[in-house]
Order: sequence, then C-alpha cells, then structure tokens
Amino acid sequence: MRFFTRFTPALCWMFLASALGFAPAALAAQLVAAENKLAAVGAMIELDAQERQWIAEHPRVIVASGQYPLYLFKDEYGQWSGLNNDLLSRISAMTGLQFVHEESFSPAQLLQRLESGEADMSTTLAMNDERKLFLDFSHAFGGSGWVFVGHAGMPRIQSLEQLAGRVLVLPSRHALESVIRRDYPSIEVRSVNTYAEARALVESGEAFATIENETGAQLYPSGRLKVGHTVEGKWEADYLTVRKGQPQLLSILNKALEAFAPAELRAMRLKWLNGISPVQVPSVWQRLTHWGCWGLFVASLFGLLSLLWNRRLSVLIQQRLDAENSLIDQLAFQHALMDAMPDPVFVRDLEGRLVMCNKSYEEGLSTRFDQIQGRQLIDTDLLPKETAELLHAEFMAQLPTRKARFSKRQLMFKNGVREIYHWTVPFYGTDGQLRGLLGGWTDIGRRTSKP
Repeated sequence: MRFFTRFTPALCWMFLASALGFAPAALAAQLVAAENKLAAVGAMIELDAQERQWIAEHPRVIVASGQYPLYLFKDEYGQWSGLNNDLLSRISAMTGLQFVHEESFSPAQLLQRLESGEADMSTTLAMNDERKLFLDFSHAFGGSGWVFVGHAGMPRIQSLEQLAGRVLVLPSRHALESVIRRDYPSIEVRSVNTYAEARALVESGEAFATIENETGAQLYPSGRLKVGHTVEGKWEADYLTVRKGQPQLLSILNKALEAFAPAELRAMRLKWLNGISPVQVPSVWQRLTHWGCWGLFVASLFGLLSLLWNRRLSVLIQQRLDAENSLIDQLAFQHALMDAMPDPVFVRDLEGRLVMCNKSYEEGLSTRFDQIQGRQLIDTDLLPKETAELLHAEFMAQLPTRKARFSKRQLMFKNGVREIYHWTVPFYGTDGQLRGLLGGWTDIGRRTSKP
C-alpha cells in the first residue's frame, strides 16, 4: 500500500498531461460535429435567373486540381480529399453544381489548363498580377503566409535580402516569382516543375532556399531542411479561382462563400489544419521554459521508472538468493548422502575428470578430494599405471554407448589385487544432455598381497 501511495502524485501529473493533450482533440471533434450539423440543415442559397440558367447549361464544373497536402490531395483509395474538397462538396450541396477534379502535376500545367479553357476553375492558386490577366478570384476564405525553406545545416533564413547572390528555386510560375525577379534582381531564381523538386535541390545544396506555403512547409519532417521566417509583406489568401468569361460561376461561388457561417468555416479549417501553426522563432526564455518542462517531465518519468525497476530488481535478487540457498541446501544434502555411503562413489565428466567423490573413495585410495579434483585417473598415481589406463579407457568407451555397466572383477590396487563389484552408469543434465559417469565399487573378496 505504501508503494502505491508514494506514486499517487506522479500518476496525477500523468493524468493531467493526458487531459491537456485530449482537450484540443475534443474541441476539434465538437467543431466538426457542428460543421456536419450545419451542412445537414443548410438550405440551398438563393440564385438569380441568370445564375440558375448557367447551372442548367453547365451542371459539371471542371476543376484543375494539383495535389497540395491538407488542402487538396488524393487519399489511399485514390479519392480526392482535404479542406478544399470539403468546401466544394458543401458548395455543391448549396448550389447543385457538380465539381469534377482533373489532376495537374505541376503549377505550370494547372495554369496552362485554365488558360486554354480545358478547366473552369481551381482551388489552390494564389493571386498575382500575371494570373489576374486570365483569372478571376473569389472572396477569400482563409489564408497563410509564405515561408523560406533552407538547408538544415545553414542559418535560418529571415528575409529576401539574405538571398542576394544565391540560388532561389521555385516551381515554375510561382505566385511570387515575377515580384522577386523584378524587385530583387540579385537573387538567382531557378524554375522547376514541383515543390518536391525544389525541396530536393535545397537538400542537395544546389539551391540555397525555396519558398513555400507555411502549411505545406510544416508537413514535411525537418531532416535536411529547415523552415525559416515568413516572407515579409507577403500573405497567401485562400481563393477559388475562375477562368475569365464566367461571371455567373464567380457570382455563384461568392454567394456560397458568403452563406457559410463563420463557425462552419472554422470547423472545416480546424479539421484539416489543426496542429499546423505559423512559423515563429521562440524566444530564449520560451526555449528554456520548453526544454525545462520537458526535462522535468523526462526526469520525473525516469525517476518513476527507476523506482519501479529497483523494486523489480529487489524482488528478482531475493528470488535469486532464495534459489541459491535452496541449491546450497541440496548440495549439502547430496554431499552428506554420498559421504554416508560405506562404498566408494565417484562422478566423472565426459573427459574422465573427477567431479565429485565421497569419503569412502578418499579412504579407499588414500587421498583427498582437493588433490585429485578435475584430474583423470591416468594423471594420478592412485592406482597402478596399467589399472588406471584400463579403467580410463573403459570410461571413454562406455560414454558413447550411454549404457550402464555392472561387473565382478579383480583389479590391481596399490596394496594388492582386490575382488570387487564394479559399477558405472551415465548421468544426464536437466536439458537431457549426457554429462558423465557415476560409479563406484564394493570390495567382495579378500585382499591378496601384491606379488
């Protein structure tokens, strides 16, 4: 009982930490539930005659879509998912429009489809002067900043001025490309097809940095990349972009966005973007506090585990001591039992070396155990050389047969020939492996003087 009382404070702290971790998840679940409830009860928005006529003539809207994790991507089943897909599904329920995704594999390809008229709209494009020439932009429904992404081994990038004379790699027709080329001519801008290619060039050291949406930048493990500061004065708002010449579609989308309740949009964003926080460089005090809290937690956890481990070790040590005492008692009993036998008894290993013997064996051969322990018969002078060699050879021949041997025989001892009843039997370990021979003899004849 004292053991559990001692650990009650630690358990309370662990429960509190679990509760704090569970709170954001519970809030997200409530907001998503609210979103689903609003979607279920929401009514169709009111459209004018021209807008209804446009929907009747264009029931299917082609969406040029590139995979942009969390905003728009294909799941493990090949189905489109993400924040923007949920938004389009909700607009579809409010207007009757059917949105059909057609995948593009780079920003340049996506823009080309919109320019050529192959697609009607997109959901992942940022606004710039070039794009406003052939695209219309809806009301904003959120947004995030642009951040620098550099090599992990280099200092954190803080501004565009820091990139003077260096290579900045961007996906072709990036939203900031034209502005950077115009305002920062000293930066060497290199174009590639995708963000993945841009990150790879920064990792390899061929480029100094790239610029990416802060949400996307935070999705990838740091590894050989480091997320820097936000690009000052550059904010990427979230828009629905429509190919020019479709004012009715733009009007329908804006009405749908206006009809969204703030709580519904907040629930959608929290569902997908919860945990993706803006990039901020913590202060020294914040870092010290953060590491101090983690250090205290780790130390407390280590202390708790140490106490549990020490208690477990104490139990194991006591069990080991009890087992050793029991084994000592068994060995003492075996020695006492062997010494009480009136006839000589011995134990030899697989090489014929003496492992154990009783007092009668010592007296019969006029020796002491400590003088012959671990020695073969042929290594001692207990018996005549011929007798020692004979018995040793018999032991070695008997072991492979694994059979017991009992015989009456006459053997030459130091003090003459004796008629004995000689026996040897194999013995085995607890694992079933042969360990050696157990043997002895009984003097059944009269001693004969040595000739």
